Amino acid sequence: MNYILSDGDYRKAMLPFTFTRPVAEIRIGILTVKEKWEKWLQTQVSFLTEEYLSIKFPLITADKNIVIIGNILPDASIVEQIKQLNMGQALVCNDEVIAYGANEPEKPFNMDDYEKVACKGDVFALKNTWDIFSRNGEALEADFKLLTQGRKSAPISDTNKLIRPEKIFLEEGAIVEHSILNATNGPIYIGKNAEIWEGSLIRGGFALCDHAIVKMGGKIYGPTTVGPYGKVCGEINNSVIFGYTSKGHEGYLGNSVLGEWCNIGADSNNSNLKNNYAKVRLWNYATESFDRTGLQFCGLMMGDHSKTAINTMFNTGTVIGVNSNIYTPGFPRNFIPSFSWGGASGFKEYHPKKAFEAAKVMMDRRGVEFDEVEENILNKVFELTQKWRKY
Repeated sequence: MNYILSDGDYRKAMLPFTFTRPVAEIRIGILTVKEKWEKWLQTQVSFLTEEYLSIKFPLITADKNIVIIGNILPDASIVEQIKQLNMGQALVCNDEVIAYGANEPEKPFNMDDYEKVACKGDVFALKNTWDIFSRNGEALEADFKLLTQGRKSAPISDTNKLIRPEKIFLEEGAIVEHSILNATNGPIYIGKNAEIWEGSLIRGGFALCDHAIVKMGGKIYGPTTVGPYGKVCGEINNSVIFGYTSKGHEGYLGNSVLGEWCNIGADSNNSNLKNNYAKVRLWNYATESFDRTGLQFCGLMMGDHSKTAINTMFNTGTVIGVNSNIYTPGFPRNFIPSFSWGGASGFKEYHPKKAFEAAKVMMDRRGVEFDEVEENILNKVFELTQKWRKY
């Protein structure tokens, strides 16, 4: 059977992260949603996403295809139910489609064309951007079990202090020295060739993905994830940081999500709790308004390639788009459109040519090419987000 992960109706709800990736390329726990499905299904999957993303994230079809909505996280029950689907059937949970069998997956989905099959049990679904950090602990526990079951951790240096070592797992090449790792409240997973430098204090759940680094004296509270090739330091609480992003200095990041290729300047901080303890509202691209999250703790949502200067401050519940650069003193507003340049004293448009020059340099430093595919995607994002740049 050929499996496809579709954005379904959740792309807008997951912006700004889905400006530059399909829904299923979001990282939560240790793995991306796509990586989770590939582990569970033991096969490669492809994407049904926006046309401008499809060159980088192509669709692969066959005579028989199972299309899975990309905001759904797999477990044993849902995987088994999906494997039993036939062509022309749709798996439905609480009136929402989870997956369907289609001979022509490119055709728009119409429920009237399918036989409904009721889903058994609960489904883990990402429905809002804040679910990425608020449900990260659940996803991290599940991924830890999936990746480590039946395996033995690489040796952990005796220079460290370990609490609940049976819930701490190092992949090959991982290095941890002179640090405290406390897995009482959740597992700690250290990926291949990842490093935790001296003097770091880590409370699980925590995932440090392949080749990522916690610099000296890092203070991390779980559940937190640092994606591949990420670099972090300072104080971090219940946050998800996608791959290749750097928060390499002191400063606080809490209840937040950072996309790829972001850089947080030294001593930058975000608020994750309002002074009056009220529930946080967060910018929603779909409604073009600030919607209720129901959360008392909610920090910063930052799209790919966005950056801050030193000593930048963010209010509770701030959303930043793709390729923005924030650098002036004071608190900027809590919705910053993509390709914006400035801060509390005002913004101007960040021209793509200048933005791409910075992206190329940053990616070159990590041995990744900023190619025509990346440029075309970001040019499309610039076009799509023009209406919000009203300075």
